[in-house]
Amino acid sequence: MDIHIQPKSTSGLYETPLLHQSSFWSTVKSEQGIPSKAYDIRVRANDIGVIGGDTYIQDDVLVLFQQVAKDQTIGYVPYGPAIRPDDEHIGNFLEELSESLRTCLPESCMFLRYDLPWESPWAHDSDVFDDTGQWLGPPEPDLQELRFNWGTNMRNLHKAKTDILPSDTMLIHLTPDEEAILEQMKPKTRYNIRLAQRHGVTVRAGSFSDMDIFYDLYAQTCRRNGITLHQRTFFDAMFASHDRPEALDISTDFDLLVAEDDTVPLAALFVVYSSTQATYLFGASSSQRRNLMGTYALQWEAIRRAKRRGCTLYDLFGTAPNGDPSHPMHGLYRFKTGFGGDEFHRMGCWDYPFKQKPYDRFMAQEMVAQGYHLSR
Repeated sequence: MDIHIQPKSTSGLYETPLLHQSSFWSTVKSEQGIPSKAYDIRVRANDIGVIGGDTYIQDDVLVLFQQVAKDQTIGYVPYGPAIRPDDEHIGNFLEELSESLRTCLPESCMFLRYDLPWESPWAHDSDVFDDTGQWLGPPEPDLQELRFNWGTNMRNLHKAKTDILPSDTMLIHLTPDEEAILEQMKPKTRYNIRLAQRHGVTVRAGSFSDMDIFYDLYAQTCRRNGITLHQRTFFDAMFASHDRPEALDISTDFDLLVAEDDTVPLAALFVVYSSTQATYLFGASSSQRRNLMGTYALQWEAIRRAKRRGCTLYDLFGTAPNGDPSHPMHGLYRFKTGFGGDEFHRMGCWDYPFKQKPYDRFMAQEMVAQGYHLSR
């Protein structure tokens, strides 16, 4: 397999529906103190088992670099690369891509971690569904690794112990009209949307001046659900990045939406529009007046805005893999699946080590440090 790599400016990243591979996201992470680099990728279609013969496919990839020790960094590829080989070429493609990138990466980079955006090869296998149609997930990591390392030279691909970005989500198709989108929802969700409207809940687009509102709602959400609280600067970076000239990507924009009852904030969310896809990125809600169903009004308005902007997909960005009531994200699963759409199961995080001993030490640390992970 012959892959050509060429470094480029992050401001020159191609337009993409993958928010986390955009120049805007590079700028957001820069505001958060995480540097990044971009690289053009050129590979022959035949080599990755896709239609195109001897013609070349060209795309690019964004790599974030996080310092984890003195003179040691990790190269993290959030929801990338976009180029998707067929199932039989996944291992060879990731191996060759990693080795081709290796000479362009900082010397401190001890491994690459790919948070792959591709649908899991096991997403449609009949033997990974139970009798009720619930997806049971991929096989054990050692079996996954056996499959993807088959035929590679190094046998060096490893399933990460944790996924950083959500590997399971719901995708709502926005090409039907609004009434058809509503009809695809569960009756209880439609009822709650209309209940919020009858209660007089309104949704407006906010600005940076509403960040105090968002962060207060976010802090309430974290306390209520036992979630680790990010510093406010983590979210301020969205607005700060929007004003930087290197992030002037006309295909990527965002709204901070606020749901209110008589100007009393009920819920808020960030929805990001990237090319043809919208992503529900961050959300928060009040611990009070939850009977007014502000979160339902908020999601419906985000869906409507995404459709009006020409997006064809709305990514609800993270659910449990199935309806197991014991899963810690079961409540979120019930809420998000109520809006209709299709379940989508990504492949999660995969590592390609360059320096085995430092990588082994990092993996041991990652296993014992509860809640430790790279910044997404």
